[in-house]
Amino acid sequence: MPETRIITDLEIHDAVIKDAISECSQFLWIATSDIKDMYISRGKRAIPFLQRLSELVDDGVSIRLIHAKEPGPAFRTDYDRFPNLISGMEMILCPRAHFKSVIVDGRVAYTGSANLTGAGLGMKSKDRRNFEAGIITDDQNLIRPIMQQFDELWIGSHCPKCQRKAHCATFHELLA
Repeated sequence: MPETRIITDLEIHDAVIKDAISECSQFLWIATSDIKDMYISRGKRAIPFLQRLSELVDDGVSIRLIHAKEPGPAFRTDYDRFPNLISGMEMILCPRAHFKSVIVDGRVAYTGSANLTGAGLGMKSKDRRNFEAGIITDDQNLIRPIMQQFDELWIGSHCPKCQRKAHCATFHELLA
């Protein structure tokens, strides 16, 4: 029987980052409005989320990331530590992207308010994190439309009529 539940605050980090992404074996799609260097828990330590993505790339996982604005300098510093992300993680900047979702292998999905930041999906303490809410589900009837929204943006379905297209770029174009 499929399960869908509401998750909030630090519970989002645990359900999405620690549980769902830890089981990722094929593909990981992430959509976020804001993107910053983010740390996640691994046992009793904190590691950069980009390190975890690098490990997934090494394991053959296909990663796609949609974000709405250029990441900050701390993200870039972390990104440069993991050169396999250059060819192993596809990134698209779309200034109109404001939805937040994480899709793991098409079998589990999160959608909600949390950005790819320490105070959103990351592991900031309860007194420093944002107040967030979302759902996590393994119900294919909910996962399909979440994936469809991501895929339509990814393939550029909205681009011909978009009034902000001049502001779009891939992350690698931003680095050039």
